[in-house]
Amino acid sequence: MDNNKILIVDDEELIRDMIKEYISLEKLIADEAADGKEAIELIKQNSYALIILDVMMPKMDGWSVCREIRKTSQVPIIMLTARGEEYDKLLGFELGIDDYIVKPFSPKELLARVKAIIRRSAVRGETHDRVSFEGLSVVFDSRNVYVDDSLVSLTPKEYELLNFFTHNTNRVFSREQLLDSVWGYDFTGDTRTVDTHVKMLRESLGIYRKFIVTVWGTGYKFETGGQK
Repeated sequence: MDNNKILIVDDEELIRDMIKEYISLEKLIADEAADGKEAIELIKQNSYALIILDVMMPKMDGWSVCREIRKTSQVPIIMLTARGEEYDKLLGFELGIDDYIVKPFSPKELLARVKAIIRRSAVRGETHDRVSFEGLSVVFDSRNVYVDDSLVSLTPKEYELLNFFTHNTNRVFSREQLLDSVWGYDFTGDTRTVDTHVKMLRESLGIYRKFIVTVWGTGYKFETGGQK
């Protein structure tokens, strides 16, 4: 992966140019695609640190592009859309996007999110190869999660949330603290995005959802008697 190379996918040239201008301020290199099919071809030929992906595009929409990417890669994805309905956000997170921003957006805010995601990807490293809590196991170098020895599929954000919890057991975190720690920037939207991801993560963990405890009026904690 090229830690300085980003792919911008949007059918509006003005938006691509605007994003590219701000990206260049951080000495990041940007490739551009005007539609989904062009994006897929570039992704096959190049390695990217992050993809900024518009939803509504000709030939192949952003959801379809995201599905294709996730068949072979966990590269971070920020979705751009003019729609802000909760359904769209849920669909995006279920498909494995890392962030979501609604048009019109602040270029500075987008840049802050880009920098945060790249920084987390660049410094991601673990002090332990594997941690287990009863039948729940997380293998950090491969980012695999097992429930009673069966591999479970998590979205990138579900994994990062679980990763954070397993490194901070038995501590209570507010939704704002989780947003700052897991999303990596000062979140300006609805903190219910944490509740949405906790719900998704609990469903993925099956019986071991019991470890994620709701602390009413505060937030959540990963409560366990200890790791194996």
